[in-house]
Parts: sequence; C-alpha cells; structure tokens
Amino acid sequence: MADKNLKQRENIEERYKWDIEAMYPDETQWEKDLELSIEKANEFSKYDGKLTESAATLAEALKMRDDIWRRLEHAFVYAHMKKDEDNRADKYQAMDDKCGTAIAKVSAAMSFFTPQLLESTEEQIQTYIAREPALKQYEFLLLDALREKAHVLTEGEEHLLAQLSEVMGSTNDIFTMLNNADMTFGTVTDEDGDTVPLTHGNYIAFMESHDRQVRKAAFTNMYEAYKGLINTIATTYNYNVKTDAVSARIRKYDSARQAALSGGNIPEEVYDNLISVVHEYLPVLHRYIALRKQLLGVDELKMYDVYVPLVKLPKNEIPYEKAVEIMKEGLAPLGDEYVNQLQKGVDERWLDVYENQGKTSGAYSFGSYDSKPYVLLNYTDTLKDVFTIVHEMGHSMHSWYTRNNQPFTYGDHSIFTAEVASTVNESLLIQHLLDKETDLDMKKYLIGYYIEEFRTTLFRQTMFAEFEDLTHKEVEGGGVLTAQWLNDTYDKLNAKYFGPALSEDEYIKYEWARIPHFYRGFYVYQYATGYSAATAISRKILTEGKAARDHYIQFLKSGSSDYPVELLKIAGVDMSSPEPIRLAMETFKELVEEFEQLMQG
Repeated sequence: MADKNLKQRENIEERYKWDIEAMYPDETQWEKDLELSIEKANEFSKYDGKLTESAATLAEALKMRDDIWRRLEHAFVYAHMKKDEDNRADKYQAMDDKCGTAIAKVSAAMSFFTPQLLESTEEQIQTYIAREPALKQYEFLLLDALREKAHVLTEGEEHLLAQLSEVMGSTNDIFTMLNNADMTFGTVTDEDGDTVPLTHGNYIAFMESHDRQVRKAAFTNMYEAYKGLINTIATTYNYNVKTDAVSARIRKYDSARQAALSGGNIPEEVYDNLISVVHEYLPVLHRYIALRKQLLGVDELKMYDVYVPLVKLPKNEIPYEKAVEIMKEGLAPLGDEYVNQLQKGVDERWLDVYENQGKTSGAYSFGSYDSKPYVLLNYTDTLKDVFTIVHEMGHSMHSWYTRNNQPFTYGDHSIFTAEVASTVNESLLIQHLLDKETDLDMKKYLIGYYIEEFRTTLFRQTMFAEFEDLTHKEVEGGGVLTAQWLNDTYDKLNAKYFGPALSEDEYIKYEWARIPHFYRGFYVYQYATGYSAATAISRKILTEGKAARDHYIQFLKSGSSDYPVELLKIAGVDMSSPEPIRLAMETFKELVEEFEQLMQG
C-alpha cells in the first residue's frame, strides 16, 4: 500500500542517483563483454593439460584467467545493480539471469585450473616464481592454493563432489523456502490500533515499540510459528551440520570448524579467544540487563523487553546533505585524503540515495574492480540512516583504496576484514557525536544505542558462534540434533549470556530455528571479531593520531593480498591474541558504567 506513495525512479533528481551509466555508456558493450567472457573461457581450454609445463605458460594462464573474470564481474555488477534500481524491469531481470548463466559456463570451462595447478609441488612453483617476473604478482595466490593441497581430492573425486554440490546445499534451500515462503506469523495490533501482518521485515520495529503489549504479541506470534515447525527445522539443521561434518571428513580436516576457518588461514584460537573473553565479560552484560529491568520498571524482564530503546530518540530529522556533513566531521580523524575522497564520492554520484518504486530494500556497497564503489541506500532522514551511510561508505572507501593499490588478483576483501572498515567508521562517528553532544537526553540515547550495538553484534554473534560450535561437536561425536537437544542447548546458552535479571521464557529456546546464518557454518563469528578489531582500531586512531591512522589506511590499501589476520596486523591489531577482544569489552564496560551514572544520577 505505502509503495504507491513512493516516487517513480525517473522523478528522483539525478544528483541523488548513482552514476551507474559510467560503467556502460553504451549497453551494446555489455552484450559484447558477456559474449567475449564465454568465448575467452572456452579458449582457456588450450591450457588444459599444459598449465604448468613452463613458468611462462602458467603466467599467461593466470593473466588470461584474471582478464576473463574481470570483464565478467563488470558485466554482472552492472546488470545486478540496474535490476536493483527497479526490480520490476524485465530487461534487467533478463540481463541478470544471463550473467548467472555466463558465470556457470565460464566456471565449468575453467574448472580444470585448480586441480591441475595442485599437481605441482611448492618447490616447482617457487622455482617458476624466481624464474618468471610476471609470476611475482601471483606468488601469494599460488602458495595459498598449494597450502590447501592436502585437502583437494583427485580430479575424478572433485568432479563427483561438484555434481553433488547442489544436493549438499539443499538444506539451506529448504530452510529458505520454509522461512520466507511457507511460514506466516499472523497479525499484530500496533500502537495506533491498526492490525498489521507480522513479517521478518517489521519484527524488530515491533520489538522496539514502547508499547509492551505490541512487543509481546509480535514475539509470541513469531515463535509460535517456529514452534509449530520445530521438528522439521531441527531435522533440516541436523542434516546441514552433518553435511558440514561429512564434507570436512572427506577433505581430511579434523573438524568442520577447521575446514571453515582454513580458507582464510584463520587460526582456531581466534574462535576460542572470542568465546572465552566474551565469557569473562558476561557479568558486565548481566549488569546492563539488570539496569534495563530497573529502568523499564517491570517485575519480570522478558525477552521481548530487550530491544526497546531505554531512551526515546529526541525528534530530529536529518536531511541527506546534513548527513554528509556529519559523516565528514565524524570521520575527520582518518585524515584529509579520506574525507576529501568521501566528498568526491558524493559529488561523483557513488550513492543511490532515496527509495523509489520497485527499488531493492536495505543498503549495500557494491561495484566491480573497474567501476566506482557504489552504495545503495533507502535514506529516510533518520540518525540510524546516517550510521548506514557511514557504514556503507566505509566499505566503499575500503574498495577505493584497494582498487587503487592492488591488482585485480587481490582487489577484493574477505568478510573477516570487510566488516572492519565499515565498523571503524561507525565507531568514529558515534565517538564524535558523543564528544560534541550537549543535550543530556541525546547523550543518553547515543550511549544506549552504542551499548546495544555491542550487545547485538559482539555478544549475540558470539553466542551464535558458541551454539554452532556445540552443534557441530555433537554431530562429530556421533550425536543427533533433535529438536529437544537444540532447544535445551540454546535455552541454556541464552540464560548464560543474559544472566539472572532475565526471567525464564517459554519461547526463546526456539530462536535458533529462525537464524538463516546457521546454514553457512562458522560464518557469524566474523561479525564479532570484525566488531572487536574495529573498536580497537578506532580507539588507536583517536588516542595515537597520525601513526595509527597511517597504519589503518595502509590496511585499507591491502585488499586480499595476505591472510586476514596478517592484514589486520598492519592496522596494529593481532586477532590471534585475545587483546583486541578484551579492549572492545573494556569499551563496553566503560559505556555501561557511564550509562548507569547518567540514568541513575
């Protein structure tokens, strides 16, 4: 209904729309790029069986491989983002689909590359690198591939696994269909007395309502739906974990966790450090939860009371142009080059600012190696949206620095490092707002907002990570993930994290069943490690000044040219040590203490 009141895209001013046409001023070139990518991928077969016959041949093949993927990435990004402008446009839906088909064809045509590369020894590759200057650029990529050699199977076995890949990924598809297509959550009577269908999209808004009955109704409806399907979802998740365990065993890993972390060469102690340090600081979270109970004035604090803001946001609309100024002020500690480039990004129309009919919801940063690092927004003049701009521009500036300093080979980022760049920006902004705020209510709101960011990112994602660790160990030890086991395990964990101020709840034990990230094993911990690293880095920038800033900018320039833990060391943070997590937890402790004084004083 509300969609009808949105503008059509053509009625939004050009300056508020991304300059995506710069990618393909003439769309006939898009067609040519797609066709050429497939043609060149087929031509790549000339290296089949000859890939490592000489250093020069290997160098040629690597360059050609990069060129093919670089062109195809550019075409895919354009089609995907044009579709996101207005999902009703058949033309761009078709172009996006054609890219998917092209990617599959290119992948198949070049699939011999890794198995044949891994027939070489490290000694042979090192000799080639020393002999052929063109291979120097690919040294990290090649040695990283060889590092995983023990876990790559024969060509025939790999072919069999590739054919089974769709089947092995089916549990995620089943859960997605259940969660997004088949499940309904009833209706909720909102604060205005209107009856509104409950959806995944509006659930958190209901949970933030200052009307407790609205929160309770949304919470109850949501988990009644999962309770009704809990045995089906438990079976689905059980087989998802079994798939992780079996896949790891086939590839000769000690565990599914080791397999998941191996891709980025992440030491397993990073995972264990996160959980153990967060456990140390659970008493601080318990103290905050007790304060929440006191400030809400409830006899029993229930799970549906944990999201509502303890301080109402003072009314204050922030136009987009003002948001840009706030962003530049908040990120000033990153230096003139960074801030000037932010403004240039705004002027060069990196950002697609306002919602229009058919536009994809939410926000993201996206682009190809050869495009501007674009940002999709749906800006609505709120403080939360200012943080969204700052977050997404953190990703885009990371891309800008990387693409201007790294070849295409290392022009991307792992999730482990990508979330750091966005969260450093958010940390710097909130510190700036707190430092300059004179209105007491606004200061209370900002501290409360910052505490909730810690709770929902660092604590919550660590709790999820701990749950995943327990589920995989249960299956790897010969156990079965029944609904009762999953419910009981999750219920105990939730009680452990929230502490004694939270009353028992009959529904929270079902929460595990609605987390889609659990179908991508050992993924969510990276949100917590990224948040910890970003908190440590932002604090270093604010306390140490230019030296810390220069190290951080150097990190932004590094792309994926080394392993994530090594890259973060450039910024002065060692995630193989518990110290960055402890530093983040100390920041949380200071915030809780200040909030207590402000709210009780």
